[in-house]
Amino acid sequence: MKLKLYQIDAFAGEQFEGNPAAVCPLKEWLSDGLMQNIAMENNLSETAFFVKAKNGFELRWFTPSTEVDLCGHATLAAAHLLYEHLNYKEPNVSFFTRSGRLTVEKDGRWYKMHLPAKAFPREAPPLDLYHALGGEIADEVYQNDDFLWVFDKEEKIRRMSPDFSTIGRIKTRGVIVTAPAEDKSVDFVSRFFAPAVGVDEDPVTGSAHAMLIPYWSQRLGKKKLVAKQISKRGGLLKCKQLDDNEVIISGQARTFMKGEIKL
Repeated sequence: MKLKLYQIDAFAGEQFEGNPAAVCPLKEWLSDGLMQNIAMENNLSETAFFVKAKNGFELRWFTPSTEVDLCGHATLAAAHLLYEHLNYKEPNVSFFTRSGRLTVEKDGRWYKMHLPAKAFPREAPPLDLYHALGGEIADEVYQNDDFLWVFDKEEKIRRMSPDFSTIGRIKTRGVIVTAPAEDKSVDFVSRFFAPAVGVDEDPVTGSAHAMLIPYWSQRLGKKKLVAKQISKRGGLLKCKQLDDNEVIISGQARTFMKGEIKL
């Protein structure tokens, strides 16, 4: 069996920026075990698989260690593959996923991705997590699928050197750290740590912004925001709080590699 495989940098304005995702278009689903092995072999934060369905595509995402419910950057990468390599012509594409229907619209060089907004209830953090993040004192802490730690200065999260083994034992998908941006053209910055699902630090995380956008929109009193994830690779996201239930995240993408899997 031979399968096509693409490596695409999502949320990347230039090559070698953003978050690399592997994307594998399929005619029919492979076994869960085989898709997990392919993701482990790729060893990227996410490998996406999609199959044509009525009115769109079924889409699934795997880290090197597990299947996940939502992945923004690999969704954007899948849309880029369809438009740039598979001659997809419709103005938007619908993906049917474990998190429901996700829609991506092409707008010039940008892709607008609609994701369900996440609430951010306040939460007292575990003491272990405080130490794992280097003892930095957060102004506010919230919890949904991830912990969200809010700091007063960008420098605090830039210099953070987390203890990933401890974070991996926390009972959430991951930990988001965020602060106001020093660059006045950007509203907020963030980093995202998710060793529990096999990703110590994710370069740019669309799904984390489903929680970040509602928080910063409420705090800053504005619907349109510009965000930057300040990982080593980094990436820029244009964000919009559409309503209480939905956010829009826009990013660019670049194809890095096309290949073939031999099974």
